[in-house]
Amino acid sequence: MPAEPPPSLTLPHKGGGNSRGVRRGVLTAGTWCVDLNKSIPAWPAEDTMTTVIEVDRQGGGAGCNMAIDLKRLDAALPVETIGLIGDDSEGRFLLDECDRYGIERSGLKLSREGATPFSDCFNSLESGRRTHFWAPGVAALLSPEYFEFSDVRARLLHLGLPGAHPTMDQAWEQDSTGWATVLRKARAAGLKTNLEMVSTTAAEVARFGRSCLPHLDMLIVNDYEIGCVSGIETREAGVAAPAKVAEALQNAVRMGPLEFAVAHFPEGAIAATRDGAVLALGSVAMPTKDIAGVNGAGDAFAAGVLYGWHEDWPLEEALRLGHACAAASMRQVSTTQGVAPVAECLALAERHGLRPTPL
Repeated sequence: MPAEPPPSLTLPHKGGGNSRGVRRGVLTAGTWCVDLNKSIPAWPAEDTMTTVIEVDRQGGGAGCNMAIDLKRLDAALPVETIGLIGDDSEGRFLLDECDRYGIERSGLKLSREGATPFSDCFNSLESGRRTHFWAPGVAALLSPEYFEFSDVRARLLHLGLPGAHPTMDQAWEQDSTGWATVLRKARAAGLKTNLEMVSTTAAEVARFGRSCLPHLDMLIVNDYEIGCVSGIETREAGVAAPAKVAEALQNAVRMGPLEFAVAHFPEGAIAATRDGAVLALGSVAMPTKDIAGVNGAGDAFAAGVLYGWHEDWPLEEALRLGHACAAASMRQVSTTQGVAPVAECLALAERHGLRPTPL
């Protein structure tokens, strides 16, 4: 590993891979669904037809993708999960995925009140962009009552996705959303917390983000989402404006108890820490011919950063692993199957090199 950067660029309040009490591992929670990943040449005009080049069925959602990504990075890392799925063939497929990867799934409950959530994910090979059609099923029934932390052994809760669970999206007890309730209770139980968001309307992203900020220790999102949460426009002509992204991150850190916040975008990532440090790192320069799809690349990036946090890595190295994981994930159409063990991901990044630092 490269020499550590100056102390100001080191993750504050480290995760303590083996050094902080008995807690170890990550608890992923929230959205579990089936992703039907479909590659198309280009997004069609209405009333026309296009060809689906490839279809891939995988588990999806914040709870599922993070759990599998972490296990693919390091099979020895303990991973637990909480969620709600249907008592149907798709739900059993997700349970089998947990068992295949060694994910502790006692908190992943089956419901007969609806179907397992699924998402049709269309990946345009022309633009590299993806579009999701979401069928919530029993996701609409998920509430804070499903989240129990008394027996959790993990250090960190990774929670998502606000906007995909109507009950969680509403006020609960004294909190403005159920997401805030869950995060508040997790912190009271001794867990660190991270939130995964989904890029809906700016108003919705802002509402969910600001509801959760008082209960977050870290936040890893994209450039659009951090702009919404912070109230700062972070894109110019549809492209990330790095200086504005950095400003938005610093603003978010001031708005809550965050130890650090990170925003990723195609060209790189920027991080801001509680002590005022700002760090930027270019993404992996993956050849276009090696990219099969980008669905799940953001989840893979977050998995790499969180793994680095958990293992006490300096912030720059955690960002580097995040980029390496994202690059590895893009080798496959599916959200998780391209992610490889830590050493393989880092070797991939070393082979292709990084883009210029965005700041």
